[in-house]
Amino acid sequence: MKVTYNWLRDFVEIKISPQALAEKLTMAGLEVTSLEKKDGDYVFDIEVTPNRSDCLSVIGIAREVAAVTNKKLKLPGASTSPRYHATSHHRTGKLKIKIEDKKDCSLYTAKIIRGVKVRVSPEWLRKRLELVGCRSVNNIVDITNYILFEWGEPLHAFDLDKLNAQQIAVRRGRNQEKIITIDGKERVLSANILVIADKEKPVAVAGVMGGRDSEVLESTNNILLEAAVFNPIIVRRSRQALGLESESSYRFERGLDFETALHASWAASELIKKLAGGYVDSVYRAGSNRIRKKIVTLNPSYFNKILGINITLTKIKALLKNLGFQIKAYSKKNIRIEIPAFRSDVTMAVDLVEEIARIHGYRAIPQTQPLLRPRVKPCAERVKSARVKNILLGLGSSEVITYSLINREILHNFCVNEAVAIQNPLNRGQEILRPTLLASLIKCLAYNLHQKQEYINIFETAKIFYRSENKPKEELVLGLALCGTRPLLLEQGMVKDSVSMLHLKGILETLFQRLGISNYEFIDCEDPHKVNVLCHKRQVGLILEANREILEKAGIKNKRVFLAEINLNALAPFFSAEKIFQPPPLYPGITYDISVVIKEETGVKKILQAVKEIGGQLLEEVKIIDYYRGKQIPRGFKGITLSCLYRCRERTLRQEETACLHSSVCKLLTETFGAEIRGNVK
Repeated sequence: MKVTYNWLRDFVEIKISPQALAEKLTMAGLEVTSLEKKDGDYVFDIEVTPNRSDCLSVIGIAREVAAVTNKKLKLPGASTSPRYHATSHHRTGKLKIKIEDKKDCSLYTAKIIRGVKVRVSPEWLRKRLELVGCRSVNNIVDITNYILFEWGEPLHAFDLDKLNAQQIAVRRGRNQEKIITIDGKERVLSANILVIADKEKPVAVAGVMGGRDSEVLESTNNILLEAAVFNPIIVRRSRQALGLESESSYRFERGLDFETALHASWAASELIKKLAGGYVDSVYRAGSNRIRKKIVTLNPSYFNKILGINITLTKIKALLKNLGFQIKAYSKKNIRIEIPAFRSDVTMAVDLVEEIARIHGYRAIPQTQPLLRPRVKPCAERVKSARVKNILLGLGSSEVITYSLINREILHNFCVNEAVAIQNPLNRGQEILRPTLLASLIKCLAYNLHQKQEYINIFETAKIFYRSENKPKEELVLGLALCGTRPLLLEQGMVKDSVSMLHLKGILETLFQRLGISNYEFIDCEDPHKVNVLCHKRQVGLILEANREILEKAGIKNKRVFLAEINLNALAPFFSAEKIFQPPPLYPGITYDISVVIKEETGVKKILQAVKEIGGQLLEEVKIIDYYRGKQIPRGFKGITLSCLYRCRERTLRQEETACLHSSVCKLLTETFGAEIRGNVK
């Protein structure tokens, strides 16, 4: 929101420099992102949070300035009494206003102003608009834009003679109905788009942009001035459907109030009479005429308890009055406060505490040491999630955090039948709550690959959402993704090692072991690219190689991607916090490495189990230290290297004992599994 220093001074007596004012506004929650000196004035660029639609106007900012500088806000006289402007009256003719659904439009007012002269705006008006980034068109259009910035209420002026002015309808668009907007583009309407229409055709997209056929030109003599309050949701849907953004839609989407619409309509008509001549012939209104005020009760002791400081009742009342709140009744224990219509964000006592605190000044709140530490019970789910994260970070994985909302297309790519949909998505790419983490991880992989990363090892722990028995459910899930090649330093030098599903299995095995989980296993599926992860005979996850078609949709080509998804809620009961001390062995062990070539379909897990059985108690550990496919290995075969550690806990083993036992292992591999031994290195 851009506003100028001199424009603010129309409503507040400011006696501090623009730089000091920028500092005060920022500390009060309205961050001034830039301050620029331009054409003898200063332009503030203020970042307004979505809940503060009242600050999308010069008067709204001026109200904040008055509060932080303890000055009085000076508003135009008639703006304090909008009741007259809420009634319908007319001199000639009769206009019928029809609102099809009051939920779409709670108020619509139309002023017929006759005898205007459309011409170039005076220099002061053009300059003010240009300073806030709005180009000048003509005096009528410039006045509506001026009031938009000053009051925060979007207005629209129609050329009355170009309308079938017997009826104005606020209705939904009809499928394939068309309108050419002021920017000259033809827009195709639908039932999700709210329009303003005369008896024959739509003449504006409500709350977004007017139509070219009824725009005000130099030949215009009579105008219809519109001021309305539209439903923020329907305006946002209209804007999204048409891909059309404007200053008007930006404000309507954040919510406007009845009083501001009436004030702005009055201010615009007065300025039109002054700069363009003419007279107000008729005023028409449809919709609500009630201004409902909220009453919130604030206990001063509650305020002091929240902030830890004591502010007098007199000070609290003064701070709230400066912000436009009205004190209806008060005592030592309670203050009854009427919330102004423009502050829809204030609904409860704690909101008032925030208002008082930011105007009083956060810097004025002293730093004090709490007397007692709060007794907070750690969330068990978060503790376990943090434990998983720390282990994976220690293993060299990188954590990512992705959006919970994703595209509906994910349902088809990952064969998900039902998902939890959002009733009012921000855009088409955020329609459903994610039923899996894998889609987001693939998107992260694609981004990092495009940044020329050769090795990517990422994970995320987050909630997924799904439907069960027609009710939304959520689960805490761990997602992992591996892709690319990692550099390894071997005796022959630096080599690049392509990741595989075995690398992902290794990460999960280490994770399970450090979590104290022992009874786990990996079970091959019928699909050779998938492996089920079981814990205590219960499936807790899945490892898979990503489908090439899905990868290409994500922009990943000629890469193998390996993914895993583990249900942490299902796995958590098997976590063990107990750490058992294992003393180092007293006697040395003897290690034998053996390289074999086996058939591709031979399961490595079966080989390891068989070797452990034949090795007995003297075989302390057997593991795979190398896995190879290449030119030296015939097609349909694979090469693996086993490392066998032999040790006796009661004495030192003799060479002959281990050699005899290891020969039994070699015999098992050749006779039972048909392996070809390539070497036996001691």
